[in-house]
Amino acid sequence: MTEVFTTWIVGNKVELSGALLGILYIFFSIKQHILTWPVGLLTSVLYIIVFFKSGFYADMGLQFYYVFISIYGWYYWLKGGDKKEEEDLPVRKITRDVLVKSTLATVLIYAFILFILIRFTDSTVPFMDSFTTALSIIATWMLAKKYIEHWYIWIIVDSVSAGLYVYKNLYPTVILFLIYTVMTIIGYFEWKKDYDKRLQI
Repeated sequence: MTEVFTTWIVGNKVELSGALLGILYIFFSIKQHILTWPVGLLTSVLYIIVFFKSGFYADMGLQFYYVFISIYGWYYWLKGGDKKEEEDLPVRKITRDVLVKSTLATVLIYAFILFILIRFTDSTVPFMDSFTTALSIIATWMLAKKYIEHWYIWIIVDSVSAGLYVYKNLYPTVILFLIYTVMTIIGYFEWKKDYDKRLQI
C-alpha cells in the first residue's frame, strides 16, 4: 500500500506541488500580502504542464495569462493605483462603468475561447472550460486592482472547476479547488472587514 501511494505521489508530483502552492497563493491573497504574486506565478508555471497533459487547453492558456498578470499585480500592489507611501493598496468596490466593461469583456473572451476550442482543439469540455477561463481572466485582473467583488467570481469559478477536474480525474486539483471555494468565501469577508474599517477612518 505504501509503495502504491509513493508511486502515485512521484507520478503526480508536479500537480501536487502546484496544488500546495495554489493554497498558499489564496492564503496570501486573503491576507493582501505581496507574496500573492510570486507564489501565483510559480503555481501557474506548474499548472501549464498539468493542464497540457490533461487536455485542458483553455486552462493551460490561462496559466500563461496568470504569469503575465502576476508580474503586473506584483508591480501594481507595490507602486500603482491609490497606494500611498508606506501604505498598502486599499481594497475598493467596483464602479458601474468598470462592471459594464468587465461584463462585456467576459462575454467577448468567452466567445473567442469557445471558438478556438471547438474549431482547433480536441477539448471534451469546451463550453465549461471557456466559461471558467473567461471568468478567471477577469477575476484575476480585478484582484490585481483590489476590487472586492472578484471574490464573488472566484466562488463560482472554483466550485464549477472542481466538478470539471473530477471529470478529468485530477483529484489533487479537485481537492485544491474545493479548498479554494471555502477560502474564497473567507477571503471575501476578510477583505470586507478591511474595506469597512478603512471607511471608518
